[in-house]
Amino acid sequence: MRIWSLHPKYLDTKGLVALWRETLLAKHVLEGRTKGYRNHPQLDRFKKAQNPLELINQYLSEVYHEAIARNYKFDKEKIDWSFKKSKIPVTDGQMRYEVSHLMQKLEARDMDKFQALTSFEKFEPHPIFDIVPGEIEGWEIL
Repeated sequence: MRIWSLHPKYLDTKGLVALWRETLLAKHVLEGRTKGYRNHPQLDRFKKAQNPLELINQYLSEVYHEAIARNYKFDKEKIDWSFKKSKIPVTDGQMRYEVSHLMQKLEARDMDKFQALTSFEKFEPHPIFDIVPGEIEGWEIL
């Protein structure tokens, strides 16, 4: 499971579809609707938030909007749109790690997207995240 700290606009088709599926799975975990993945480290930052379900729905809403911008057909009904917007921190070290990780994936599976992103100097986070100084997050599996 990878719930990217990076904005979903940087993902290729395969990555965006996987993010949608995996974040829906994360939502099910937070709702107590599945027994799998309950202790997955990627969920720690959501579990620590004041309202994890609102946060995961807010996260999904951005993934949905990116999909719609690309003319994909994601199911809007899978999101509880009554969330209140909030933010949680992500370290700049985590952001650097994810950029490197994404670029490796893109180089292997989507050369056009890879080349389009090679000139980027600064990658934006997903809008729920505020970047703070720090190393790679403790929940990251290296």
